Amino acid sequence: MGARYRSLGRTSYSAASASSRKARRAFHGAAPATGHMQSQCGSAPLGLAAPAAQHIGCMLGEGHRPGALELAAAIRSSSALPGSGSALARCLHGLAVKAGRVASSATVAKAVMDAYGRFGSLADALLLFDEMARPDAVCWNILITACSRRGLFEDAFILFRSMLSCGVGQGMPTAVTVAVIVPACAKWRHLQTGRSVHCYVVKTGLESDTLCGNALVSMYAKCGGSRVMVDAHRAFSSIRCKDVVSWNSVIAGYIENQLFGEALALFSQMISQGYLPNYSTVASILPVCSFTEFGRHHGKEVHSFVVRHGMEIDVSVSNALMTHYSKVLEMKDVESIFTSMDVRDIVSWNTIIAGYVMNGYHHRALGLFQGLLSTGIAPDSVSFISLLTACAQVGDVKTGMEVHGYIFQRPVLQETSLMNALVTFYSHCDRFDDAFRAFTDILNKDSISWNAILSACATSEQHIEKFFVLMSEMCRGVNQCQWDSVTVLNVIHMSTFCGIKMVREAHGWSLRVGYTGETSVANAILDAYVKCGYSHDASILFRNHAGRNIVTDNIMISCYLKSNCIEDAEVIFNHMAEKDLTSWNLMIQLYAQNDMDGQAFSLFNHLQSEGLKPDIVSIANILEACIHLCSVQLVRQCHAYMLRASLEDIHLEGALVDAYSKCGNITNAYNIFQISPKKDLVTFTAMIGCYAMHGMAEEAVELFSKMLKLDIRPDHVVLTTLLSACSHAGLVDAGIKIFKSIREIHRVVPTAEHYACMVDLLARSGHIQDAYMFALDMPPHAVNANAWSSLLGACKVHGKVEIGQLAAGRLFSMEGGDIGNYVIMSNIYAADEKWDGVENVRKLMKSIDMKKPAGCSWIEVEKTRHLFIASDINHQDRSCIYDMLGSLYQQIKDTHTQNMTMVKSM
Repeated sequence: MGARYRSLGRTSYSAASASSRKARRAFHGAAPATGHMQSQCGSAPLGLAAPAAQHIGCMLGEGHRPGALELAAAIRSSSALPGSGSALARCLHGLAVKAGRVASSATVAKAVMDAYGRFGSLADALLLFDEMARPDAVCWNILITACSRRGLFEDAFILFRSMLSCGVGQGMPTAVTVAVIVPACAKWRHLQTGRSVHCYVVKTGLESDTLCGNALVSMYAKCGGSRVMVDAHRAFSSIRCKDVVSWNSVIAGYIENQLFGEALALFSQMISQGYLPNYSTVASILPVCSFTEFGRHHGKEVHSFVVRHGMEIDVSVSNALMTHYSKVLEMKDVESIFTSMDVRDIVSWNTIIAGYVMNGYHHRALGLFQGLLSTGIAPDSVSFISLLTACAQVGDVKTGMEVHGYIFQRPVLQETSLMNALVTFYSHCDRFDDAFRAFTDILNKDSISWNAILSACATSEQHIEKFFVLMSEMCRGVNQCQWDSVTVLNVIHMSTFCGIKMVREAHGWSLRVGYTGETSVANAILDAYVKCGYSHDASILFRNHAGRNIVTDNIMISCYLKSNCIEDAEVIFNHMAEKDLTSWNLMIQLYAQNDMDGQAFSLFNHLQSEGLKPDIVSIANILEACIHLCSVQLVRQCHAYMLRASLEDIHLEGALVDAYSKCGNITNAYNIFQISPKKDLVTFTAMIGCYAMHGMAEEAVELFSKMLKLDIRPDHVVLTTLLSACSHAGLVDAGIKIFKSIREIHRVVPTAEHYACMVDLLARSGHIQDAYMFALDMPPHAVNANAWSSLLGACKVHGKVEIGQLAAGRLFSMEGGDIGNYVIMSNIYAADEKWDGVENVRKLMKSIDMKKPAGCSWIEVEKTRHLFIASDINHQDRSCIYDMLGSLYQQIKDTHTQNMTMVKSM
């Protein structure tokens, strides 16, 4: 490469003219003018121009001929004018030609060339260049700059090579030339070309020049890659006299290539070597802090530096500080900075609003947006994107629709990113039709637009057909938007609604398009198999998963949670290198639903010792374990934690009501229900269930009436609970009325549970024949063992042997393995002294090898549950227990003997 440049250096100057003409032919601009403009220029056209041009007009008006310096100044002044500047420059050019200044003065010629270059008239600039006998480096630089400014990077490099070919001292590239051509290489994305320029810089000794070095550092940084940054650092180290731009360039390069630790180290080095960072340095380095291990600490240090040097007065620095503190969840610091700002721009408001949204303070974000409107500063698209995100999180459909109306009236705001946010907002609020209308209004749809509407479809199986229609439109659209990982994820999510066949097809398609290597896509495929119940396929995928992370392990634990594979879940959990709160919650839920309450509480305490804070899911899971233990004390502890941690969730309140109820404390359950600010179907169902469990059916019916007055529509769960309450309390008329209202008033199809409750209601109240006829009339979808089992139990109570035989016959065919049905039927025969029937039932039980399970009981002593099974000798305190039982038995026996003796003596 060095030899090549040496040969270029020996090329004679005679090639310059030909080279420049070759360069001119390469341009795609207007055709070259046939000659210089010869227009007459009086004072009138110049009267409204820049001061220098006005000075020329005055001189002409007084009969004086302007000199070269005055003309050059006027021409340079015209190049800075928008609109009329081009015509003014041409007019001044004509005046200069007429006065003979262009040929005689290089200063005027360069000014005219620069003006034409700025206005895009490259052909005219080249004509002037060709007429110069010995163009110097400044002339070349003007042309190269003009090409780069118009994006003609290849032409700029052709000019650079032609400049080298001249081999004349004053026409050779200078530091300014390098500073012009190197950024062109970066924009052109030709790293190899930039390296060749770097070689020339090294050869000519310009690598120590500050201007050249800064340009090279910036070029390498923009071309990207950690290996390229080695060259950037080498160029930076070669600069003899570094300035703040040098440091900013190399720091920005490391940041652009996500080498955040190195960027922070350079920032510290910059300060230690006595260089004072400027506003640009601080604004660049602050966003980096949140990506590093000790980001909060680094951000505090930068903030201290800013305060010490009085840099907080700059709006961009304050905005950067707020962005940093938002990312590290320090909203109090964000508010403090925002309050102390004397001047705020739209970025300041957008930053704090986005910070509130990012940290979950959605109502504050909505309130602050109102504050922005009161200042008179017009919100931009970024403001509305944050506002729509907040509205989606709190379910504020009204405000979101008002934003939509505001945008609709202002076409200038209807940019793609904001319209995409509208689609996402409506999707989060379950308003698919509105989301689709917003999508159709997007003029320039990008891949994010398509993914947003596909995500809206993928939330429900109702939109399966629409989803695949949109997929087809996306593929054959005008813009041909490319699939990305988000598109693939949407396809996988939608496939779960279609069943395992579609999941397998989506899996195969993901393999073909090459996205299964991405962890998020692989996790989604694994989750799809789990949701479809194919745990074996999920296990195979899990074992072959190359990029496993916390999400992968959590998905597999949830798979084993569904199938109650406790040991398999424990293996994954215990081998996880890192666990998040979801991991702990899944395992607590697994233990709780399998009556392993001790393990559930042990994990609950362990997660807190690990520094994690239980969330709503954690408390809901551990409440289930509290219910199993019937421990009001433990429920109270969970309640107290909810209050301390401000866990305000209406579903969790319903779970707490249910827990108090099942543990026998109806007073606390009712108090929680009463103070709940937003009662919904879940909380009403929990309280009605509480009344039903405690035999307070009339209160349950009354509460149900209050629920209906609040326009809360009942579902099958609360209706089942209400019918059960009527059944246990013997409210036959109320139960029949509620059952009739299920279909007639509430427009709900009665379920098998509803029919079973009605059979139980009639049978318990002694209407055995009516219950039997009702059971016979049940529709096919409602036929179930519970109804016949209730009828059989009632036949035992009321001694109805014949109907009991009929009910038992139904049960034996439906649940042949349930020993309880056989025992009940045997007891019915025995109560009626039909011993042949008893013998037949026992023979039937023996023929299918059926044994009655051993009874069990338990007691909680000092927060420990003790389980006792008939004939069990495994308890650790069995000796003491049996001794105590023996002592009690002896006392009872002695008391009985004494009583009998007293009776005989009387």
